[in-house]
Amino acid sequence: MTETGEAQHVIRARREKVEQLREMGIEPYAYRYEPTTCAEAAVRDYLTVGEQSTVNVRLAGRVRSLRFHGKTTFAHLEDRTGKIQVYFRRDVLGEAVYRVVRLLDLGDWIGVEGALFRTRTGEITVRADELQLLAKTLRPLPFGKEETDESGGFVIHSGFADLESRYRQRYADLAVHPKVRARFVVRTRVLREIRRFLDDRGFLDVETPILQPIYGGATAKPFKTHHRALDAELYLRIADELYLKRLIVGGLERVYEIGKVFRNEGTDRTHNPEFSMLELYQAYADYEDMMELTEALVHHVVVEVTGSSTVSYQGRQLDFRPPAPRLSWHEAVRKYGSVDASQLEGRALRAAALEAGVEDADAKGRAALLDGLFKTLVEEHLTGPVIIYDYPVELSPLAKHKRGGDSDVTERFELYVASWEIANAFSELNDPFEQRERFEAQVRMREEGWEEAHQIDEDYLTALEYGMPPTGGMGLGIDRLVMLLTDSASIREVILFPTLRPE
Repeated sequence: MTETGEAQHVIRARREKVEQLREMGIEPYAYRYEPTTCAEAAVRDYLTVGEQSTVNVRLAGRVRSLRFHGKTTFAHLEDRTGKIQVYFRRDVLGEAVYRVVRLLDLGDWIGVEGALFRTRTGEITVRADELQLLAKTLRPLPFGKEETDESGGFVIHSGFADLESRYRQRYADLAVHPKVRARFVVRTRVLREIRRFLDDRGFLDVETPILQPIYGGATAKPFKTHHRALDAELYLRIADELYLKRLIVGGLERVYEIGKVFRNEGTDRTHNPEFSMLELYQAYADYEDMMELTEALVHHVVVEVTGSSTVSYQGRQLDFRPPAPRLSWHEAVRKYGSVDASQLEGRALRAAALEAGVEDADAKGRAALLDGLFKTLVEEHLTGPVIIYDYPVELSPLAKHKRGGDSDVTERFELYVASWEIANAFSELNDPFEQRERFEAQVRMREEGWEEAHQIDEDYLTALEYGMPPTGGMGLGIDRLVMLLTDSASIREVILFPTLRPE
């Protein structure tokens, strides 16, 4: 990145401080430091023990504020748990160490040791007896404005508002925004609770290939690469599904995987080409069982992470107590689009799609037109949580036909919240004859111009020929769930390093 003249001046000044420190015999980049507590625990211990007892602490963190007053200096040190004030006195530290204090900058990593006390303004503070510089920052973190406090010292407050810069320099974003760090703590808790819920239900946590010779399990464009040693074309997986169902064939009756999947698509506030997904499969289950499991899982995570069944997202209250309202796919299109897609074929379907505003409807086949109708007419109304079930067979090549004789729909559902798909589940197709026919139909759709249609996976068909028991499967988008639980408007807010256009 091109530095401004002011930034270059600051960097030069900090480099000069590094040289001064080394001339003083101070190494500005330490090997190790052992804090004995954290800021939050230090304050809690002080309040518990009372002001009549001495509480000694040893803390480490970044310098978040500095106020120099001649022979004394106040600073705020911030660690993973919060901030605590530090008080430096020259007559306590000695002239040599206090010179180090005067060479500190915002963002420097330091370790301090001393007793806690309360200042006249009531703030719990560390009276530093020792100081160790752990890492000198050369670049100024994007702290915003300066202002003078009541005692005449200056304080610099954080501010890093440019979204593009925040995403590109997530390390700086995390350093200056405690709320961003907290958001990713929530993400970790979400993953922990998902695993705990599934492990308690007897599921096995497994790993499947990211590099695959045949991509499948979803309708998406893949990323393609070449393996030189094997002289083979490989794809980054677009889903875990087909490999996880191979494990069901092999007798692992309940399996799940949480991992990255990759889809060669555009970016918007709910899509990133690289994202995290949970996929799970349970032998002897169907999509009704998956509805119960999905709602129970999501409700469990919401309650354990937020403490409530209700979440506020972008000003809307979302209640995750099961059961969610249910609406069939065709009912939803009729309700919100006044279109009976079950009665439309060929030109009539294309005309309805054109009237609804489906993009490039003239060039799309039946599956893409149905998908476009739903996205255009229905999704914005699904603020949810709501379950949409019984999808057209053209959109569900891996799901079983609806039992009871309706061959045009499949036993599939999606959980929608805030107008996005959060989870997708099937009664999995386990008939190898019908699966081959479905794959062949997908090939014809590809020839009609639907680039996201499935390929034929011969090895997966071979696996089905060894026999797969009745199986229910479900995929859940981790990033979107975290968006809901952290009230984040963009998926980029909940991915540490989102995909961005190169500068």
